[in-house]
Amino acid sequence: MHDFDYYLEKFGEIGFVEESVHSLVYASGIPKVRPSEVVIFENGDIGQVLGMDQEYVEILLFSHSKVRVGSKIARTNQHVQVSVGENLLGHSIDPLGRFIEKDGNGSGTEMRYLDVDPPKLMDRRQIEKPLETGVSIVDTVVPLAKGQRQLVIGDRKTGKTEFILQTITTQALAGTVCIYAVIGQKFIDIKKLSASFAAKNVLGSTVIIATSSSDPSGLIFLTPYTAMTLAEYFRDKGMDVLLILDDLTTHARTYREISLLARRFPGRSSYPGDIFYIHARLVERAGNFKKGSITCLPLAESILGDLSGYIQTNLMAMTDGHIFFDIDLYNQGKRPAVNPFLSVTRVGHQTQIPLLRDTSRELSSFLVIYERMKQFLHFGAEVGETAKNVLALGSRIDAFFNQGTEKTVPVAVNLLVLAGLWAGVWNETKIEDMHLQMERVSLGYSTDPTFKKQVDDFLASLNAFSEVVSVLRRNSELITSKIG
Repeated sequence: MHDFDYYLEKFGEIGFVEESVHSLVYASGIPKVRPSEVVIFENGDIGQVLGMDQEYVEILLFSHSKVRVGSKIARTNQHVQVSVGENLLGHSIDPLGRFIEKDGNGSGTEMRYLDVDPPKLMDRRQIEKPLETGVSIVDTVVPLAKGQRQLVIGDRKTGKTEFILQTITTQALAGTVCIYAVIGQKFIDIKKLSASFAAKNVLGSTVIIATSSSDPSGLIFLTPYTAMTLAEYFRDKGMDVLLILDDLTTHARTYREISLLARRFPGRSSYPGDIFYIHARLVERAGNFKKGSITCLPLAESILGDLSGYIQTNLMAMTDGHIFFDIDLYNQGKRPAVNPFLSVTRVGHQTQIPLLRDTSRELSSFLVIYERMKQFLHFGAEVGETAKNVLALGSRIDAFFNQGTEKTVPVAVNLLVLAGLWAGVWNETKIEDMHLQMERVSLGYSTDPTFKKQVDDFLASLNAFSEVVSVLRRNSELITSKIG
């Protein structure tokens, strides 16, 4: 942007600050200013017009500076824009496109508006490609697809961020551009995020758009918009993009703070009445398009496992499903603590190959039966041989799904191991030893091209889970060759 004198001379309109309340400024003058227009103060700070009445213009500040009453303001006749470009890959930026600390210099190569209309139906395509997360329970029970909008919800510190990092690692290594929006969190967490990507050799495929809790409310509010705008840039280049919004409950609280300071009428839980519109308009910009796709995973924080909160139910209504991280499962030691019975995916199954879809259906049915059997045991009920077999298989599936946060498992390995469990390959093996043997299978698939081709060819030749189980029951050499 140009300086204050340039805009003052160009438009010949001047305003004066009449009142300053935290991140909001009330000014008089500048008669032709428009809603959402960017204004510039004489000290170089910028802000955005948030509201107008007959006497004053309400301006949202994008800086920490204390604006003095009487300061001069000039209009710019522009809406908020940010510089985007491929040179941002591997860096951390703020919502205005500025590099954070010594992370880099310069800016993007193209200017884009932050708030634009969501693409129309004619610009969209049917979702057809699966999105692999590397997390076994998600890829088999709650599968995702490229272009899907899937809410990730759960209490604080239940493993949501770890799941997101596993997904980013899997997708970045597969060539997907990953954009992580950190909304009003601790600055130390932002630095850890960048270091984690560097350690996993995926930093070059990621961009972090970050604001800390100490940043101005105006900047925190802009964070997901900048992330979505950057995602749209890569989408228009024909790329698939994974967008993480961490998290929209913090974003909603920030917008509530701004609205209450602006003396807007509060609604449910004191949130402004347009909070649903704000988030729905943002999330609707993701999807599968003619040029590329934007897979959006917004995060939301629940309290004591309550899914009925105002913001949480709003986000459920505008997404294609949700993955619920259960605090009770987390306290029981399950990692990841995904509750398969309260998690939903509405488009993920349609992108699966027939074999994987059949496996998912078989596994979901079994988990329901397994859960009922465990409830019977709470009452001290005696169980027969069939129930014992169900409980034994269920405990081994639990062990398989108990996945470390640093590990990712390919989908083909999930299919092979689950079929092996059904076929009884590990019936005589202790669960501790079985888990190590499963990891050997996964490692062999990732490092041995011959074994990988052998597994892929084997699974491609079959269309039903029962067929895979039947073959492994007769000949388990495909698995035992790697676990000996």
